[in-house]
Amino acid sequence: MAKKGVILLNLGSPDSTDVEDVRTYLDQFLSDERVLDINPVVRKLLLKLVILPKRPKDSAEAYSKVWTEEGSPLIVTSQKQQKLVQDNTDIPVYLGMRYGNPSTPDIVAEMKKDGIDDLLIIPLYPQYAMSSYETAVVELMNQLREQGMGGINTVLVQPFYKDPAYIDALWESIRPSYEGSGAHLMMSFHGIPQRHVQKSDPSHDHCLKTKDCCTTPHPAHHTCYSHQCYATAYALIAKAGLKHDDVTISFQSRLLKDPWLEPYTDFEIERLAKEGVKKLKVICPAFITDCLETLEEIAMEGKEEFLEHGGEEFELIPCLNTHPAWIKWLNDKIERWEP
Repeated sequence: MAKKGVILLNLGSPDSTDVEDVRTYLDQFLSDERVLDINPVVRKLLLKLVILPKRPKDSAEAYSKVWTEEGSPLIVTSQKQQKLVQDNTDIPVYLGMRYGNPSTPDIVAEMKKDGIDDLLIIPLYPQYAMSSYETAVVELMNQLREQGMGGINTVLVQPFYKDPAYIDALWESIRPSYEGSGAHLMMSFHGIPQRHVQKSDPSHDHCLKTKDCCTTPHPAHHTCYSHQCYATAYALIAKAGLKHDDVTISFQSRLLKDPWLEPYTDFEIERLAKEGVKKLKVICPAFITDCLETLEEIAMEGKEEFLEHGGEEFELIPCLNTHPAWIKWLNDKIERWEP
């Protein structure tokens, strides 16, 4: 008799705000060829000589602003999600992080010990990107093989960026804070380098090369992060009955000097304030769980920037986190799973 299991996958977090723990985390994160996709030798030199000597201290300070008594917001909330889902199913539910702890290798070892041989994989990323969804799944598959579980039966939940039930859950989580507020709504998605979008295009001739590439139907959309972000935004706009003029779509968290997806969130926050928008509410639909990028980059830095340039009211609307509609979405996926 097959023994079923479910694994929730997310990105991860440092173990603490200690500079050395943050350095360990950044080293693991930025050593990933799907994140910093440059020549391996150059990547190693860049990390050892430029990034890791300086960046961990600044990042540790940023993490300390959002850290809770229980620990990392991302980890703590992810564990609460896991427990809530587990409370509604008899199937074991595991939680694995691509970087940091609970690590994917440790969780695979736990699943092996538990005798799991049918596995439902749920990456907690609505949109597909090589630096999030893909790398988490690849790491899991590699660990299954390395730990002698290569023959396990797996079902992989595909990116759910426009799944009607997901859009319903997203709107249910947003509506109490937004509906009737009279505020402008910003949808700030995590940014990625433009080259990542082009690398994920199997035709190598559509994404960012064709006019209106995100809205012109094409097989590349199956793995196109940019298209999927806009699809999420447009589906949510339609669900909520919003006017496009009342919504700004942007991309945050760019690094280095390479071109990333535009428009940039920080530029758009400044523009909106200067153009007279007084009330701004921001959601981050690329994230299921609030983390450094939402709690510090948007709720703190974004707010400061908006108020500095003439805005008056600014609010980050929380991610889905443990919203009942989201937990139900996860449990429904498990209920409908056919190994």
